[in-house]
Amino acid sequence: MDPKLYQLIGEIGDFRLRRSSQFTPFQELLRSIVYQQLSGKAAASIFGRLRALYAKKGYPSARNILDTPEADLRACGLSRTKIKSVKDLAQKTNARRLPSVRKIQTLTDAELIENFTTVFGIGQWTVEMLMIFNLERPDVLPASDLGIRRGFMVTYDLDEMPQPAEILSYGEQWKPYRTMASWYLWRAADRATNRDQNPGT
Repeated sequence: MDPKLYQLIGEIGDFRLRRSSQFTPFQELLRSIVYQQLSGKAAASIFGRLRALYAKKGYPSARNILDTPEADLRACGLSRTKIKSVKDLAQKTNARRLPSVRKIQTLTDAELIENFTTVFGIGQWTVEMLMIFNLERPDVLPASDLGIRRGFMVTYDLDEMPQPAEILSYGEQWKPYRTMASWYLWRAADRATNRDQNPGT
């Protein structure tokens, strides 16, 4: 038993993970690339303009992205680096060099990370977010995530932010439900941020 986590669960309440399952893995990764290193509002605006290019199709396919001139993608607000990334994602998807929706179900978490991080601009964290919010995998612990690190720090009364390796080592005891533990650590980080911004509440 982990008393600190047990206490946190009691304070936060029921586990309520919001899925993004309306997107295919390709669509979710495309969205993730657009959102990288941007505020939510700015990213949503760019993503909205991107989707508007393909309004009649509902959502761009890999082929659509490949056929779109870079100038049009730039006009949506995508940087040159992100254009390179979305084009690489589309090219590898179209060429079937990335696992299909059916194939994904047969792969381990490590295999998914190995496959999807072959795309320019997609790292382990992005694939971990895909596994949690799109694929609903139950045992994912994105230890490099700043929210997870902050949530761990405040939950376990640490004086400084823990290193990812420390979280992974400690989190071994949470298997096979590390996704749930991650969600609660995010809530702990949110609560701490709210206290910092609204002292005395």
